[in-house]
Amino acid sequence: MLEKITAAFNLLIDNELRTTCGTWHLKCNISAPMPFHSFKALKKITSRTDSALLHAFKDDEFDQIYPASVSALSTCHWSPVNVCRMAAQFLVTDPGTRVLDIGCGPGKFCVIGATTTQGHFTGVEQRKRLVKTACELVECHQIPRVEIRHGNITQINFREFDAFYIFNPFQENIMPALRIDYDVELEPQLYTDYTAHVQQQLMRMPMTTRVVSYCGDDGEIPACYACEKTAFTGKLKLWVKKHPAPAYASAAQSYSKENSRDIPVGVGPFALA
Repeated sequence: MLEKITAAFNLLIDNELRTTCGTWHLKCNISAPMPFHSFKALKKITSRTDSALLHAFKDDEFDQIYPASVSALSTCHWSPVNVCRMAAQFLVTDPGTRVLDIGCGPGKFCVIGATTTQGHFTGVEQRKRLVKTACELVECHQIPRVEIRHGNITQINFREFDAFYIFNPFQENIMPALRIDYDVELEPQLYTDYTAHVQQQLMRMPMTTRVVSYCGDDGEIPACYACEKTAFTGKLKLWVKKHPAPAYASAAQSYSKENSRDIPVGVGPFALA
């Protein structure tokens, strides 16, 4: 199907619409940069097909909604469709539940969450090109209750949200083999800084706050949260805040603000899209 769409694109879209938005250095079985085309350029010939793909249950079908350079990263970096569906069900307890996806990439979890629940999904991502992809997908298909932000996780007010989704957003900093591209700075200290920041913010959230983590070592999860459900052989976990934050949490938060580095958007694994 992707080959047919690409062929139709080359034949039917004039040169003015065939704008290359950038290039990606890809890992997952692709060693050379690939052209990155926007959704707007493909919209005329793929909108009907894409609308069906939005509700696909298989990743190899859903991921066709993205440009090839983005879908090629799915196996390594984007949450599987069935994981997204169950995670959204875990997190959305009432219509309008506000969910933050930390490191949303091209918005896959947010889109699936918004189309399968009544929650409101916000994704934060540091790479501008992934943010652009996510925003164009949402705009093209007029997907309600989805917002994509470009920035750094330290700029996000956690109190705006009721629940959180975490899928190894900072892992690139300590595992160079997982690097998506060279658009952002990566270093081990950023992994430590961002993990500690998220943990502190979650610690200060109200009782019964929900967090879903997928894979990883759950370093962002404070001790005051308890794991209530698991799925996919323990890889997907639902955490709920069950105990008050320890007294040192407020002091640690104050110290963090006074001593934090000024990290600009686009630096580290958490610049938002």
